[in-house]
Amino acid sequence: MPAESARQAAPGRASPSNKLPAPFLGLVEAVTIEPHGQFAFDGAIERDHLSHIWTWMVRDLAADLIDVRAIDDSDQSRLALESLVPVLIERAEKAIEAARALPEASRRLTAQIGGDDTRDRLPVALNALRLRDVCRKAGDVGRIINAALDEAGVAAILQPMPYAEQPVGAFLMQAVVGSVVVPHRMVGAAIRIAGGGATEPALVRAGFGSLIEAMLAHAQNQTPILSQAGMFGDVDLICRALDRFHRLMRAVTGYVELNRNGRWAKIAGALTTEVSQRLEPKLRDVAPDLNKSLRRRDGVDRLDGDLVLSALNGMYLLSAVRDCRETLALNALFDQVWTQTGQALEIHTDRLMEQLRQNPADAIASARLDAALKMGEIRFGQNYAEGMRHAKQTAERRLNSA
Repeated sequence: MPAESARQAAPGRASPSNKLPAPFLGLVEAVTIEPHGQFAFDGAIERDHLSHIWTWMVRDLAADLIDVRAIDDSDQSRLALESLVPVLIERAEKAIEAARALPEASRRLTAQIGGDDTRDRLPVALNALRLRDVCRKAGDVGRIINAALDEAGVAAILQPMPYAEQPVGAFLMQAVVGSVVVPHRMVGAAIRIAGGGATEPALVRAGFGSLIEAMLAHAQNQTPILSQAGMFGDVDLICRALDRFHRLMRAVTGYVELNRNGRWAKIAGALTTEVSQRLEPKLRDVAPDLNKSLRRRDGVDRLDGDLVLSALNGMYLLSAVRDCRETLALNALFDQVWTQTGQALEIHTDRLMEQLRQNPADAIASARLDAALKMGEIRFGQNYAEGMRHAKQTAERRLNSA
């Protein structure tokens, strides 16, 4: 019996304070995106909306089927939930019908589910649950696409897929794009299938509107990562998110002839603006952080590891922006910071090198120069850094031979 299997999904284990595990135990994770994006997409559901819907179903629709004290993220619970999904969908549909018929039921549903925004996305969540098997298997399709030799090979993989059928196509493309490493090959393959038409209407007629929507949804999904701030922000994660954003946006804006006043152009423009605005204050801090980290401190001099880490993070971010600048609106600021950091590094490196020549035993100057050379390697390249390291070693050999 489904109720019994759900209640026995995790015998002897209880969720602390009856807190629910991940929404639907990750059954639709492949089409779940981070919250607070500007744009909604038919093939994606925001995590906070999905969480509200999950809580509503467990608390108000399925209290007789799911024991919140026992359910967890185990495979056993997941299998039990799988068997209950059709019942959950059926009960949700009845609640929606009742809300359409009675104003009081409509108000109650809106309150239970967490507000109008979540209620508006309820049909998307139900479709995702209906198509959970499609979403789950789409990751394998993405990996097959990654192994294809060229766009013709990608087209051969795409062609038999139900990309034009809705709502299947929307969720299928959302899940597939999430696993694809080089998105522009998918767009190129879609243009091939569309008979070479790279215009927005041609791709829509060929059924690839969902593909472009999925590209834009995944691009938008990178924006929350870029909001990390402070010394302990994960700069590697930020740089990867920026690179992913760049690849997705280039696939859309570089391959598709967008209608200037169309939805896709509006989304692309807004996302470019948003990402650029999130990166701008980080870029403005790069040169000041670099100077503070390499400057001699007043009083008792010491190397400030936190300042050096912030400066290195800034240089890595600056390098990532350089690689992605064609899909950003930061050209003037980037050029300014790129020039400032180059000049500053040359000045600091020359000064620190001179300090070491005069006093090869200065351990702080040596450590600060090492940091400057690491930043110089990011800014100028490995050859520059290797040449300066050789000069530093020469100065240090003078100390050893004295």
